[in-house]
Amino acid sequence: MYMNGQLIFDDFHFQDHHECHVPVQVYWGLQHHDIGFVEQFSPSYIKLNNIFYSRKQFTFVSRPGY
Repeated sequence: MYMNGQLIFDDFHFQDHHECHVPVQVYWGLQHHDIGFVEQFSPSYIKLNNIFYSRKQFTFVSRPGY
């Protein structure tokens, strides 16, 4: 499905991760910020761990097997 460390950015990426319960790691610049499961997503935000992350401000990485 997705490689460990693969950048995810399209709606269908987040939909796949939500449906299959694949963890997503959140980066702010080059620094790890959070990791968790996609609870909700929109064109502007991703919700993980009850926190909304801006898709413009943060980078999201697939972490299958975490």
